Amino acid sequence: MELLLTDEEKRLKAMVREFADRELAPRAAELDEREEFPWENVTGLRRLGLMGLSVDKAYGGAGGNAQQVTISVEEVARGCAATSAMYLTHLSLGAESIIRYGNEAQRTRYLPDLASGEKLGAFGLTEPSSGSDAANMRTTAVYRDGKYVLTGAKTFISNAPEAGVMVVFAATDPGQGARGVSAFLVDKDTPGLQVTPQHGKLGMRASSTGAVVFQECRVPESGLLGNEGQGFSIAMAVLDSSRISVAAQAVGIGQAALEAALRYSQQRESFGKPIAEHQAIQFMLADMATRLDAARLLARRAAQLKDAGLPYSREAAMAKLYASEAGHFACDRALQVHGGHGYFRDSPVERYYRDVRVTEIYEGTSEIQRLVIARSLLREAAAESQAQGENP
Repeated sequence: MELLLTDEEKRLKAMVREFADRELAPRAAELDEREEFPWENVTGLRRLGLMGLSVDKAYGGAGGNAQQVTISVEEVARGCAATSAMYLTHLSLGAESIIRYGNEAQRTRYLPDLASGEKLGAFGLTEPSSGSDAANMRTTAVYRDGKYVLTGAKTFISNAPEAGVMVVFAATDPGQGARGVSAFLVDKDTPGLQVTPQHGKLGMRASSTGAVVFQECRVPESGLLGNEGQGFSIAMAVLDSSRISVAAQAVGIGQAALEAALRYSQQRESFGKPIAEHQAIQFMLADMATRLDAARLLARRAAQLKDAGLPYSREAAMAKLYASEAGHFACDRALQVHGGHGYFRDSPVERYYRDVRVTEIYEGTSEIQRLVIARSLLREAAAESQAQGENP
């Protein structure tokens, strides 16, 4: 894999890996146990200039590309999965929405603080009554007296309790379904905005999740992101992009599990020799490494397509689908290698196993990814069939 990286990418990977080993990994277990938001880790990411990695230099960012974000997210996730959840939500969802769809005034207002890490970004799409069915929007936005009045609720919103700005999706024309959804930039101190932290997650326990309620929340007209009715297409496009980051996150967690399994298998003995010398263990390690490398390459392909300005929706879905399942497989096998020791909380693989599970759920479940991939394949096949019919 190293052969595929440019010198600049190798330096980035080495820098983030060293930071993850020195600062993220040593804190991960305690933060998980206490469900404590990783502010120290945010400070470290800010210090390295990573909070604005994909933000244009004109707004205080590093001007990095999708491949660099993928590398960074993987290494952060390898050190602390919960920190990577905060990071990709901030960068690949919150900031990305403004980078791609904000006007100049919105970019100037929000991106410098997001790039510096002074403010965190969040992405308010999921509602209590709709997850995968994102077009079934119950939160409404009514234009009244020069402002949009938001009423409704969101749930499972990453970074919500800490976010300085949230991208919020609401129905401006409920009768139009997906075509009636619009996107808004809502500041943390907006009257009528209430955020309640949600605790008790299986994994990613140090990343914050919140329930959001809008009670006559008045957002100025300048807070409309894009045009009215464009919100659903904005959400889908940003999720396409962010799925590449989730793929990288799953690979990073799986890589941490693989490295833990390699270490343990060389130390643990059974039947008079290290278990690494048993063929059954070797097969598990080989399968873990192979699946993770394949997932890593799928994520890189999707990132390359994005950087080249080419369509990448199907490839991003493939990367997210395969990487999340490969990461889950790696964590499951790592726990098996550890045996009973892996089943207790003093082993890091217990945490990896819990953390990786959500990568098959958020930002589009594995079932949704399969639908995205299949529909793309069928459209392509139909177009090819039509073209052959017109040109016998």
